[in-house]
Amino acid sequence: MILIAGPFRSGTGDDPELLARNLTRLEEAAWPIFRSGHVPMIGEWVALPVLRGAGGKTVADPIAKEVMYPTADRLLHHCDAVLRLPGESTGADQDVAIALSRGLDVYHRVEDIPGYQAA
Repeated sequence: MILIAGPFRSGTGDDPELLARNLTRLEEAAWPIFRSGHVPMIGEWVALPVLRGAGGKTVADPIAKEVMYPTADRLLHHCDAVLRLPGESTGADQDVAIALSRGLDVYHRVEDIPGYQAA
């Protein structure tokens, strides 16, 4: 399983349309990772439903601090690597730091992932 890490909230002002655009950018890496023989994972795929279940309506709600970053941390216990996409992101940088501290591989290009197959 490879965690896709990159900008989600950064630079959005928490605007729902910009958040959705950033999530789409993260998701663009999912198919190449899957095609390469791995399971792609994005923390927001897990964290956002958990946030809603906790009563949060937006990523700016106070409860989000208890859900968003901790979800990525928990996921990284189950991941084999991280794909760090370009762009400023405190959360993605934190994911990379956690991955490195746990001895996980960190890739900066999808083409560097083992088994990568060009489209």
